[in-house]
Formats: sequence, C-alpha cells, structure tokens
Amino acid sequence: MRSIKRVSRRAFFGRAAILASAAWLAACEPISIASNSGPSIDATAPVPVALLVPSGSANQGDAVLARSLENAARMAMADLGGVQIDLQVYSTAGTAAGASAAATQAANNGAKIILGPVYSEAANAAGLAVASRGINVLSFSNNTAIAGGNVFVLGQTFRNTADRLVSYSRRQGKRNIYVVNADSPSEVVGRDAIVQAISANGARVAGSSSFALSQQALTSAAPQIAANARNSGADAIFFTSTNDGAMPFLASLLPQNGLPPSAIQYLGLGRLDIPATALSQPGYQGSWFTLPDQSRNASYQSRYSAQFGASPHPIAGLAYDGIAAIGALVKSRGSSALTRGALTQGSGFVGVNGIFRLRNDGTNERGLAIAEIRNNQVVVIDSAPRSFGGAGF
Repeated sequence: MRSIKRVSRRAFFGRAAILASAAWLAACEPISIASNSGPSIDATAPVPVALLVPSGSANQGDAVLARSLENAARMAMADLGGVQIDLQVYSTAGTAAGASAAATQAANNGAKIILGPVYSEAANAAGLAVASRGINVLSFSNNTAIAGGNVFVLGQTFRNTADRLVSYSRRQGKRNIYVVNADSPSEVVGRDAIVQAISANGARVAGSSSFALSQQALTSAAPQIAANARNSGADAIFFTSTNDGAMPFLASLLPQNGLPPSAIQYLGLGRLDIPATALSQPGYQGSWFTLPDQSRNASYQSRYSAQFGASPHPIAGLAYDGIAAIGALVKSRGSSALTRGALTQGSGFVGVNGIFRLRNDGTNERGLAIAEIRNNQVVVIDSAPRSFGGAGF
C-alpha cells in the first residue's frame, strides 16, 4: 500500500472516492468456459507464459509496478527447480484496449497461459480476447466481478478476508457483528462480502451504517453510527474503510462518541498496520485484521531486496505466485498442467504470502493469519494455515 501523504481531510476524502471508483468500474460478464478447458503443453520444453504489465501508461507508478512484477516473476522462475518457463512480457499501457491487444499478440506468439494484467477492466478485456482460444488468465486483480470463465483473480479478495475474520471472531464468542462502510463502490462491495461471510459462518448481522465519503458527512454520521452499534447488541464492529480512506477518522470519532475499541471488538477489512504510524493511534489498540503468512513474506521481501536493490511493490508477489503455481503444475500434471481442472486443484499452491488456491468460480482463497494491534505493535494471535488438506471446492 502507499504511504499516506499529509493532506486536508476534505482533499483526502475526495481522492479516496476517486480511487475507489476507478478500482471498481463495471466489467463485462465473463464468458462461460468448459470445466477442464486449457491448452495442452509439452512439459519437457520451456512453457510459453505471457506476463501482461501496465508499463507504457501516463502514470509513472505503473512503470515501477511493471518492473516489480517482472522481477518477481523471474525470481520465481529461478526457484522452480527443473521446470523451464519461456516468459514473454507485454505492455498494456494500463488500459483495457492495450490489454486486449497484448493478450491477442501473446496468443498469436504461442503463449499457453497469461499472467496479469493488474487492473480489473484490463484483465476482463484480456480474458475476453483469448477465451475462444482456451487460454486461461491469472490476473493480478482482486475484483471478483471479473472472475469466472477463463479469468482468475490472484489478488486477496474481500470475501476471503471477511471469512477469515468472521470465522475467528465467532470462535472467540463474538457472533453479533455490526458493519460500517462508506458509500463508495469498493466499500459497498466490501460490505456485501462481509454480510455474506457473516451468514456463511453462522454469525449474525447486528446492523449496519454507511456514510458519504467526506469529512463533514462522516463527522455528522459518527454519533449515530456509535449509538446504533451500541444499541444493536453487537460485540464486534467490522469496517470496510482502510488507512488510505476513512478508517483513521472512524477510529478517532467513534471513541469520542462512546464506542471505543475496549467496548466492542474492531475488525478491519484492510491492513490496519500500514503505514506504521497507524499503530500508535489509541483507536486502533486491540483491533483485529488479517496478514499473509509472515515467515514466507519476510523471506521473499529479503531475497527480493538483496537481488534487485529495492523493496518489491506490494502486489508484485502475485507474479511470483503465478509462476510458482505454473511450475508446480507442470511438475505434477505434465501436458494437462494449464487446464482449469489442474489450476483449481484442492490442495492449492505455496506462494510468497503462504498457501493459496484458485476456485472454480475464478476467485481464490488464501491462508491468512489474524493479527491484533497491541501496545502499538502487531501481534499475530492466530497463525496462517500451512495447508488446505487437499479439500476441494
């Protein structure tokens, strides 16, 4: 995640709303694909893999992200131990049209699977471009609206995070959960994921509140949100907002209105520990959120920095995960390694953030740890699982 620059609250909320809208633009419906579709490969030869990155756009950050994704992918290739990958890198310019053209060119050049692109509309366009050719796309998006058909999302999903937190909270006796979200496209999606997770895990939606994404609206809404949550009988309150959105203000305003974290369990859909300065906020003490497998992530971060002289982009590890999954499947599945049946194997894969597996609906499940902010530090209170036990979906 990006560090938070010091800006006015009014400017900050305006920027957050724009970013949220950009991240969740509507995507076309995915094409229905046969359950075991995918090209046959020659497992004894280098496997042609296309990597679609957002270089070439007007956004300088896209160039940094593109380099980091390619670095992580090549790092994974060196770790495969015998499996050879012919990595072909294509620029999308960060657009749907660019992604469609890049995917088509990759398919024409013999690619058997596509990694990327990053942005949801671009990933959807890439999937549509090669669907008729039976090529699967492992995108770096976390937008489940584009998942399905030949498109998979590798990014950590709201539902995955919500399921983990609700399941853990219920085991700790916190079964009545109040949901708070901003009226932005991404936070509405996050709210829906939380509500679904509450139902699926045998907990109860105690109630919900929303607010317009502005300083004035949140300040006005905070007393009523606090009162509603107190009166609902909730023993936990689940926030969709993140630290580059409204969460810092919620963590300040709700305690001021009689709902401190000591009175009700705070749950965060996003990382509450980034930036590190957030850890010292009184309103965050005792809050729970999810983390990837910390031992694997720390090893990856250290190795990447040593090899490339800089820290990896926060989502670059998804490129490593994609290559790791392909390599594992080529070893175990041979010519059918890149079919949907192979990609969605129940036992999953091991990546830089721990275990993960792809679902038949194109979404994913990741093994996550539960962390608590305690005395201005992050403490893991429930470790990430190390295997799925071979269960199917």
